[in-house]
Amino acid sequence: MAAGEYDTAGDYINHHLVNLTYGRLPEGAEHCYGGGTVETTHWAFAGCAAEAEAMGFMAFHVDSLMWAFGLGALTMFLLYRAAKKASPGTPGRFQGFIEMIVEFVGNTTKEVFHGRTGAIAPIALTIFTWVFMMNLMKLVPVDLIPFPLELWFGVEFQKIAATTDPNVTLGMATYVLMMMIFFSIKVKGWGFLKELSFTPFNTWLLIPVNLLLEIVGLIAKPISLGLRLFGNMFAGEVIFLLIAALFGAGLFFLPLAAGLQVAWAIFHILVIVLQAFIFMVLTIVYLAMAHEDH
Repeated sequence: MAAGEYDTAGDYINHHLVNLTYGRLPEGAEHCYGGGTVETTHWAFAGCAAEAEAMGFMAFHVDSLMWAFGLGALTMFLLYRAAKKASPGTPGRFQGFIEMIVEFVGNTTKEVFHGRTGAIAPIALTIFTWVFMMNLMKLVPVDLIPFPLELWFGVEFQKIAATTDPNVTLGMATYVLMMMIFFSIKVKGWGFLKELSFTPFNTWLLIPVNLLLEIVGLIAKPISLGLRLFGNMFAGEVIFLLIAALFGAGLFFLPLAAGLQVAWAIFHILVIVLQAFIFMVLTIVYLAMAHEDH
């Protein structure tokens, strides 16, 4: 799957931006590479971007789901192992690292969320560590995992950075929206509906206008949260692919490509941590707003 195997750098980049997609391929859809049309509707893996597009909204991005849930399980295992081996004596390096993360997330939660944190701190810890682990896959060379999968198992498409998929980031944002609504109802009860109906205009005549403004504002918060993470991660992925394509441009460009690869990877370490931190903090802010009673 090296860059030199493709006709143009655009083909190389487009190939790497296609997810391993499983879905319902409708009758009449065009097969890949001029292979005619689909005779009967059936479920299958997409062989190219055109087939993935024909599958529509209900298709599954298998690679995103696999890496997201796999890294989530790995994160829970690491936290569980650290908690199980925790001792009051001198901690080891791994325990000290985990304790540093937990303390950092706890202090951040207390600074942002005014009141009893309760379940908010564990939610924030889960979000930060999970998003960080998914972002961390951006530092893996773009062909290190996809190339062996295609060579040995015939898996043509594989995106290992789940946060470069808007379905993943918007899915997490949707769960944040559900938590916002849950805590708003739990804390305010019917006062939540009153808040939506009489803000910003405190009059019965403008209740429809208030509901429209407040509902749009409520939904816009998590959508912007998910799109922000996706946009930053996707842009970084495209730049990594552009640098990887430069390796196939000839020996003259190898030193430049290597230097750019190292420089962008070092810079991206900051981006990876920062985006996980921003997603966590904004989640805490939105949950804090859900607890506030106007």
